[in-house]
Amino acid sequence: MNANRLESIMAKIHKDIIKLLSEKPMTLVELAEQLEKTEKKVFNALKKLFSDDKVISDSKTRKYSIVKKQN
Repeated sequence: MNANRLESIMAKIHKDIIKLLSEKPMTLVELAEQLEKTEKKVFNALKKLFSDDKVISDSKTRKYSIVKKQN
């Protein structure tokens, strides 16, 4: 698989995760089930979104949510 194809696939996963999390906070397992992807693939995408300050995680509930931007 070439780099552009992989980038395109990951961009879609990131977009899909953001869409789901905009509805409600979700766990890794919930996201993986909704996306019909492996937990590992979703976790890797979440790591990228986390490093880009687009998602946060609650250590108590283990749920991910969208970072609310302040005006």
